[in-house]
Amino acid sequence: MSQGDLRMTDETKRLSRRRFVAASVVSLTSILSFLPVKAEEETRQERDPWLDKLTNRKSLGAPLSLLRFADAVYVLTKPIAWAPNPGQPHKGVEVPAGFVTDFGSLPRVFWSLLRPSDEYAYAAVIHDYLYWTQDRSREESDQVFRLVMEDLSISPTMILTVYQAVRSFGDGAWDSNAKLKANGEKRVLKMFPTDPSTTWDAFKKHPEVFAE
Repeated sequence: MSQGDLRMTDETKRLSRRRFVAASVVSLTSILSFLPVKAEEETRQERDPWLDKLTNRKSLGAPLSLLRFADAVYVLTKPIAWAPNPGQPHKGVEVPAGFVTDFGSLPRVFWSLLRPSDEYAYAAVIHDYLYWTQDRSREESDQVFRLVMEDLSISPTMILTVYQAVRSFGDGAWDSNAKLKANGEKRVLKMFPTDPSTTWDAFKKHPEVFAE
């Protein structure tokens, strides 16, 4: 095969991936557009009792508490956790205080449709932690993400949408984290920023701020 043929093959692969991403965005937009307003209101009404019972959910830890760096990166100020309910597979997850997250395990191409600050943020932080530690497979990490969203009483349509997004496009975040860890990057702090203008890029240059 000539060099020209090889270049054409690479370009074809890139175009195919772009078309796939574009088609997926259109598909997700269509799914979200068909969510009826009435159903959404009913879901919110049903969620009120859930808010009162949040601390009684055996599967979930304390409510999410985050501190924001100036460059839209967050640090968990209190630990959170998830444990499987009866009948659910997989082992539990404990995310320590000081874990730094940018919600990067959710592909950024979908952020305009599915903001990581939405109702599934708790589950997204757990998912980010699993993608960072990589002490289990990516497939299992994605399945735990789905189970946490179910325990948060998120609508089945939203769960399916977000879950399919990470299954289809989460490999980039997974591979990127593996490279960052191999290069010595750390993600658990023992010291938190006190200046609201502090960026994560600047803060992480100080080794003494890390817990490990």
